[in-house]
Amino acid sequence: MTDDVVQELALLRDLGYTHLDLAGAKRVATSPAIATATATDTFAEGTSTEAEWAALRAETHNCDACRLAGTRTNVVFGVGSTTADLMFIGEAPGRDEDEQGEPFVGRAGQLLTDIIKAMKLTRDDVYIANVIKCRPPENRNPEPDEIEQCRPFIQRQVALVQPKVIVALGRVGLQALTGKSYAISSVRGQWLDFEGIRLMPTYHPAYLLRTPSAKKDVWNDMKKVMAELGIQF
Repeated sequence: MTDDVVQELALLRDLGYTHLDLAGAKRVATSPAIATATATDTFAEGTSTEAEWAALRAETHNCDACRLAGTRTNVVFGVGSTTADLMFIGEAPGRDEDEQGEPFVGRAGQLLTDIIKAMKLTRDDVYIANVIKCRPPENRNPEPDEIEQCRPFIQRQVALVQPKVIVALGRVGLQALTGKSYAISSVRGQWLDFEGIRLMPTYHPAYLLRTPSAKKDVWNDMKKVMAELGIQF
């Protein structure tokens, strides 16, 4: 048994799994006609949103509206299926994400990937992004003016994807997305609304690395998401 398999089984144990029903696996439906736009995006071939995604990506990569543009290595736009039923939205890129230009690729990102796998999905089945597209220095929390400059980008990504469910990862990501002063401990696991879309707040994977006991709380939240999307568990 490989180390990767052992690690994934350990995560499933931590999330509360007692057995795996692989025969009952059901994925979130995506468009049957998928084309690869870039290394990070897939979209339905020939749709009107193809040009809109290209324009949004270019605008984001050329953005110099706040101080973060002067310290970034890469703009971290987003990754996954642009027709996904499920979006994961965090706060901002970290060091690994800044270096690679892709969201959630460090240790916290690997944990998010494992959670997605436990939901019987892959990163290609969902869309993953951050509210802030450039890494804040030393991984500090983004400043209010930085959030205000960047929020329109994530709002447009949500409008283009049109997911059925959004999972907001962590307090800062939730507050930055919604513009409301939610406490993650108070609203975690409760359905909220974001522009007519079901929004599930939960703990950030980085918090789970520091507090492994909270994995079961996140898994309970993800089971609600799976039920909303019709995924058997």
